[in-house]
Amino acid sequence: MRCRWSANLILLIWIAPHCDAVAADDLFRDHVAAIFETHCLGCHNSEEKQGNFSLQTAAEFRASEVVEAGHADESRLLEVIGGAKGEPASMPKDGTPLSSKDVDFIRQWIQDGATWPDGVALKEPVVDDFDWWSLRRLSMPVVPEPANQKEAAWVRNPIDAFVVQKLRSVGLSPSAEADKRTLIRRVTYDLIGLPPSPAEVAAFVGNRSPDAYDKLVDRLLASKYYGERWARHWLDVVRYADTCGYDKDKLRPNAWPYRDYVVKSFNDDKRYDRFVKEQLAGDVLYPGTPDGILGLGFIAAGPWDFIGHVEVPESKIDGMEARNLDRDEMASSTLNVFCSATVQCARCHNHKFDPITQEHYYSLQSVFAAVDRADRPFDLDPAVEKLRTGLAADLADLKTQQSKLRKEITAAGGPELAQLRKLIQELEKRSGVKPKRPEFGYHSAIAAAADSTKWVEVDLGQDVEFSSIVLNPCHDDFGGIGAGFGFPVRFSVSAWTEASDAPVVIADRSRADFSNPGLEPVVLSMKTPVTARYIRVTATRLAKRSNDYILAIAELQVLDAGGQNMAKNATVESLDSIEAPTRWRRTNLVDGIWPLATDAAVTRQLAGAKKRETLLMRDINTPQRRKRSKELAASIKRIERELGKLPAGRMVYAATTKFSPQGNFKPTLGKPRQVRLLHRGNIQQPRSEVVPGTIPLSNESSWQFKLKANHNEGQRRAALAEWVTDKQNPLTWRSIVNRVWQYHFGRGIVATPNDFGRMGQQPTHPELLDWLATNFRDNGQSFRTLHRIIVTSATYRQASVHDESQSLVDGDNRFLWRMNRRRLSAEELRDSVLSVSGRLSLKMGGPGYYLFELEKTAHSPHYEYHLFDPENEESHRRSIYRFVVRSQPDPFMTTLDCADSSQSTPRRVETLTALQALSLLNNRFMLSMSAHFAKRLDKEATNLDERVRLAMQLLANREPTADEIRQLSDYARTHGLPNMCRVLFNLSEFVYVD
Repeated sequence: MRCRWSANLILLIWIAPHCDAVAADDLFRDHVAAIFETHCLGCHNSEEKQGNFSLQTAAEFRASEVVEAGHADESRLLEVIGGAKGEPASMPKDGTPLSSKDVDFIRQWIQDGATWPDGVALKEPVVDDFDWWSLRRLSMPVVPEPANQKEAAWVRNPIDAFVVQKLRSVGLSPSAEADKRTLIRRVTYDLIGLPPSPAEVAAFVGNRSPDAYDKLVDRLLASKYYGERWARHWLDVVRYADTCGYDKDKLRPNAWPYRDYVVKSFNDDKRYDRFVKEQLAGDVLYPGTPDGILGLGFIAAGPWDFIGHVEVPESKIDGMEARNLDRDEMASSTLNVFCSATVQCARCHNHKFDPITQEHYYSLQSVFAAVDRADRPFDLDPAVEKLRTGLAADLADLKTQQSKLRKEITAAGGPELAQLRKLIQELEKRSGVKPKRPEFGYHSAIAAAADSTKWVEVDLGQDVEFSSIVLNPCHDDFGGIGAGFGFPVRFSVSAWTEASDAPVVIADRSRADFSNPGLEPVVLSMKTPVTARYIRVTATRLAKRSNDYILAIAELQVLDAGGQNMAKNATVESLDSIEAPTRWRRTNLVDGIWPLATDAAVTRQLAGAKKRETLLMRDINTPQRRKRSKELAASIKRIERELGKLPAGRMVYAATTKFSPQGNFKPTLGKPRQVRLLHRGNIQQPRSEVVPGTIPLSNESSWQFKLKANHNEGQRRAALAEWVTDKQNPLTWRSIVNRVWQYHFGRGIVATPNDFGRMGQQPTHPELLDWLATNFRDNGQSFRTLHRIIVTSATYRQASVHDESQSLVDGDNRFLWRMNRRRLSAEELRDSVLSVSGRLSLKMGGPGYYLFELEKTAHSPHYEYHLFDPENEESHRRSIYRFVVRSQPDPFMTTLDCADSSQSTPRRVETLTALQALSLLNNRFMLSMSAHFAKRLDKEATNLDERVRLAMQLLANREPTADEIRQLSDYARTHGLPNMCRVLFNLSEFVYVD
């Protein structure tokens, strides 16, 4: 018996640690591994090893020594995730601290020995759960039936049926309808963003017809000012501004056509799918139409890094990073705006909460791999646009042929030409010019063609005998030409006396190209001395300057047998002269001043090398090649002339692949850049190349675009546009109706309009959202129809009066038991001030007006708001037409919670600050408008009481009480009518809609 107990005891002793190991393994697999993968692996992985440790494999974990197995409280890992000595946890960095339950799991695991099962390597989690409300298939829900006669009497359309059902379910009931004065003020501001006139208010309040409100809505929706109001909402979301942002914040003088396109699209009640497609791929899907190009201003609307694109080449890391971030802005803006999806979260890692991986994100980036932001032409006449496009294509083809011919000629030179050009490059680096005087030399007028003839002549004053003529070349840094600037390619030198019948040809270099001499003097020696008074240099082929041609010589010397210069300070005549003292003028040709090389030997060697290059090229460039080159040049010139004769196309700042290069910012000409998945979003850690695609909407959906191997870049954008507007894409249709709903009620059915993912909020009325989305999608996609059904609902027409008992149930009014009270937006407030003051100009469209004085500097423009004169009538237009600056936003508008154009603003913030009241009282604009308001009251009313009455009608859309008339009249008598107007501009009844 004793032996059997001993054996059992031995067995128990052997089993016990194994049981602990199994339990520890289970703890790791069931809990700890998931915690590490979700919260830690993003930074502490095999490649990053931030903090010098990794939690990806057992070997790396053990090597890091961040735990003391069996001693949890002595472990560094527990200290940083759970805090120590009362200090808060420091990890996860920039993330939500671990829950106490998760910390306890890790503590227990460490205490039990911190075993890591063999062969287990952790991976960052990939969300693959598509069972989320925004991704579910969109279908038309059944409209609820009212529960009783009271509800039936209240319901005006399906919106109300859904709303009252929700109210009933939470024990609430709708509020009474607002009075007619409130309704006309509310709906007028909502639909056109301007206050109703006293006459309009009086007519509506006095109209007892049951369809009076419906007719009011129809009138407002038909107004041209409707497009201006609703375009502002769209421009907030797409980050529109008239400057680029970033360090230099350069102006975008051609951004405004996109803004006008949005206004016109709303006024035209354009179908939403067409509106979307034009903004993503209008040039492909609607070629030859102005809107097909204007809409592409959406892709270019956001911030743009001038330094990273123009001043840094794309081959450098900073240049690559700038373009990567530019594509990020395009991709994230597209999904944020049209689909309310936060795809940008996957730039550095797989999305933590939504089924979006890095591969999905970079595939979306590759859609925009060929496009940049730049000015591009658009024409109102499709025929002109078609002709321009055709000629531009022919021109590009000819220039390609010209480039190939030049490469062919260079290749024919073989190693000899390559070595010679390498030598020339090395000598040019070693060559230099001594400090020079500002008198550079003689410079002819500019010519458009190389074969233009120019001449310059020296009058020695009398016949003299000379044995050589020296032409000293110019030096100028213009265009990087440097030494030999303007020296004639083909020329001759002749001389004659007063009595000569014909000039004597001293030198003839007009039969073949003369190589650029650099700073080496060109000495023309005569075998026997020549006697003459006049010396002329005639150029028959001019040197290229930039895109034009000139003749330039620093100094002309006429030397006698003893080396004395007979031409010093002689008289100079010429066919023409640029005459730009002191640098360029005729007399500089004989002033004894010319540039000298720092090393004459290098200069001579360089001149000799260039001469050998010219002679070699003369043999390589056969008559056939010269003929072909001449034909190509003539054809290019002909097409350029034809393009120049076309009506000048207006420009819009938009997505494009063709534009004039600017520094290191060069067009792709439609060839997509290679896009690779970037590990941790690091441009220096590229992984596999991706193909164009988007995000998946279900486990079965195909997210990679099916494009032909030889597809052009526009087909990528077209595929994306078709995906966004697909009727089976539930995100698109839910997103847009939620935005419209939000702008009417102050809060969306989904309170996070740019985020329909798991980090966003869920809809308060999901069935109503789906009904609105399906109805909008399947019945014409008309914004006007959508507005009409919303603003004619009983829900919208409720009063905004507070109810204490109902607010205890729903203090935020999420379920809409009353109408939300809202303050006027910055633009509405400014426009209303102009309107009631009688100063509002209703001129539509065109370039934005400045609310600042612009100071242009070499680095970046300065926007001087304090120098602007508010009396400037050009600035009295609606606020949507103001010139919007990103880096220095308008201080007055910012105080009133205007949108920050550097980021998407799906919903305006409403603050209540003392600065707002002070600005409405003391800002120079408000002082100016108060004076104009007072003048209007003086003009339109006969006495002070009537002026007060008119002021209240204009500002608050109601009649003042007798007490208000008395108090305001007394104030005006004491402080003046303009000061009374200042006070009225601060009334809550003016600043708030309700």
